[in-house]
Amino acid sequence: MADVKIQALKNGPLLVQGSAEILGSDGQPMPAAKQPVALCRCGHSNNKPFCDGMHGKAGFQSVCVRQTTR
Repeated sequence: MADVKIQALKNGPLLVQGSAEILGSDGQPMPAAKQPVALCRCGHSNNKPFCDGMHGKAGFQSVCVRQTTR
């Protein structure tokens, strides 16, 4: 299995690093041009599910807190 890392950026997208296949709502693979792949979290991207930087203009804010489980 390939190593895939997903990092939630503060006030920004999810960065996906590694060999991950992203599928559309129809189950078909979506082409990802760049590595790492940035996935939208704010909902304002004009290129969903990929981030296009609109989170900055929209004022999207998030807090990424590490939670521990027992």
